Amino acid sequence: MRRLSPQLPCCLLLILSALLGACRDPVVTTYRTAKEASTETTPPVLAAAAAPATSGTDAAMANTAVATATGAGLTWTAPAHWVAKPASAMRKATFTLTGHDGTTADLAITAFPGDVGGELANLNRWRGQLSLPPITDAEVVSAITRYEYNSLGIAVVDLAGPDANPPTRMLGAIVPVGSATWFFKLTGPDALVAAEKPAFLAFLQTVKAP
Repeated sequence: MRRLSPQLPCCLLLILSALLGACRDPVVTTYRTAKEASTETTPPVLAAAAAPATSGTDAAMANTAVATATGAGLTWTAPAHWVAKPASAMRKATFTLTGHDGTTADLAITAFPGDVGGELANLNRWRGQLSLPPITDAEVVSAITRYEYNSLGIAVVDLAGPDANPPTRMLGAIVPVGSATWFFKLTGPDALVAAEKPAFLAFLQTVKAP
């Protein structure tokens, strides 16, 4: 029988040591990276403008001035009992009118480029909102009352809806200004809008281009 070389056990020990070393847990290396800049932004703080105090005749009236994006601007003076509401994307201004019985009416002021289809189209649009049938071009003359204040031509209509309970009434004014058309529309219960008609007509007399 061949005798094992005395150097063999040493070789075996080296092999076993290498195998045991390979079975150890791997070393985990940590890499530190720079922190990414935050993509969040702090929303700007909106400053609320305080309304100036009024006195004398200013206390009796609320003044508002607005301008269209495509035409000349308009200014007006609204009765003090008309409560101004925030404007919106579609409205240049909004007022709420409250009657003695607690009912309310809404005054919307809007402005659009061009003639928006003309008087007949706008009048029939308003009539449709009150469930009234459209009228013809020949009937426009009798349906509109025309005024001229501060070099502005103003077409006014007075419409009463037949179906609502209580009945709904609308006072509308169409005011061409340069390349735009302004609309003043008061809508609400028949009795309240009728009572506010003198104030509405007086309000239109204050409308003027700057």
